[in-house]
Amino acid sequence: MKYLVTGAAGQLGREITKLLEGERNQVVAIDRAELDFSLPEKVTEGIAQERADWVINCAAYTQVDSAEQERDAAFLVNRDSALAVAEGVKSYGGRLLQISTDFIFDGRQSTPYREEDKANPLSVYGQSKWEGENALRQAMPDAAILRTAWVYGEHGNNFVKTMLRLAAEREEFGVVDDQVGTPSWTADIARAIRALTAADAFGIYHFTNEGVASWYDFACEILNSARELGYPVRTKRVKPIPTSDYPTPAARPAYSVLSKRKIRGLLDYDIPHWRKSLNAMLGQNLRSRTK
Repeated sequence: MKYLVTGAAGQLGREITKLLEGERNQVVAIDRAELDFSLPEKVTEGIAQERADWVINCAAYTQVDSAEQERDAAFLVNRDSALAVAEGVKSYGGRLLQISTDFIFDGRQSTPYREEDKANPLSVYGQSKWEGENALRQAMPDAAILRTAWVYGEHGNNFVKTMLRLAAEREEFGVVDDQVGTPSWTADIARAIRALTAADAFGIYHFTNEGVASWYDFACEILNSARELGYPVRTKRVKPIPTSDYPTPAARPAYSVLSKRKIRGLLDYDIPHWRKSLNAMLGQNLRSRTK
């Protein structure tokens, strides 16, 4: 099986590439240096010439706050180039899996979002990803879309890495406690992606780890686990704060819990709880740092 992974230098792209290569698939891993997603006219051609059985599009403009000022750049990558990928795959009859986000929802629900629930993005980033989904589905109705949330991993910049840095530097800091979701480890997301391609799936699916947390809960667990594993932790207190005390250019959904009922039917394993996966990631990261 031949796979093409876009955004392969990102935290999720690197993880799915590693998983697929470990299974002895033929994997073409491309990033911005090989294919510039700010040039959609080049993307279609670049995707088509590889003729991969599956294209996994992890490439995205993900700077949520910067997107408020860089609207054109966000839409160019997240909508126009997502469509360009679909057109490239469609030209030779391949399959496509697109990565999307919880930010397409407004977070006003109090029950987990299902795949068919109404989208209502609060930010430019969320709107660009939602319009990307729509453009892609119109071009390729048999594409698969995987929405996930609160992504972290060993590679790249993410909330876990930020908390580890702050823990080593500060005795106290505040973290928002009125935004709720589910932390999702890239290794677990990659495994779900692999299950979707193995099932020849199409349509929209949601995947995160199990459980629910606020950013404050997540931060506390990161520090507790890090301390137990032997990371340098100076922090004595993490202070819960409301979103109003930590204003950002882009609005975030207050509730980002995604229903996994649909994807569970395709998985032959139990989805790990976010605390278990966090501990595994921290252990893996520590071993990498001490090699």
